[in-house]
Amino acid sequence: MTTAQPKAEFSVSHLKDAEFESQGLRSFFEYRDLGIKAATGGRVGAHVIRAKPGKHGSTGWHSHDLEVQLVYVLQGWVEFDYEGVGAVRLEAGACVHQPPGIRHVEIAHSDDVEFLEITLPADFTTEKAEPATAAATG
Repeated sequence: MTTAQPKAEFSVSHLKDAEFESQGLRSFFEYRDLGIKAATGGRVGAHVIRAKPGKHGSTGWHSHDLEVQLVYVLQGWVEFDYEGVGAVRLEAGACVHQPPGIRHVEIAHSDDVEFLEITLPADFTTEKAEPATAAATG
């Protein structure tokens, strides 16, 4: 028997009212909550992430415990290295689905990078991981 999901609420987020916050997974990014987590009772998360001007860092190899992680680049570029895939440069208009548990690391990003990230669920854990071996990155 399946349990019924709570009904999602209507939600809208306008850029003119947007606020980016420094609190998030990475200290070199700012995050704009699009209100989807609240509207779906935490089943789905959606936020716009942008680089803090002049700030760069390393995510280190890691993985996420979630069902879906989709990234769509709005402007600029970001480069990741994915286990079993290798280096992937995502530029404006690029979209990537990161399968559950895939080990990856951010290599670099442009100062103007901005991307939309959608996750299921909204809250998930991130685990540090050993670097993927050369054979495992394709």
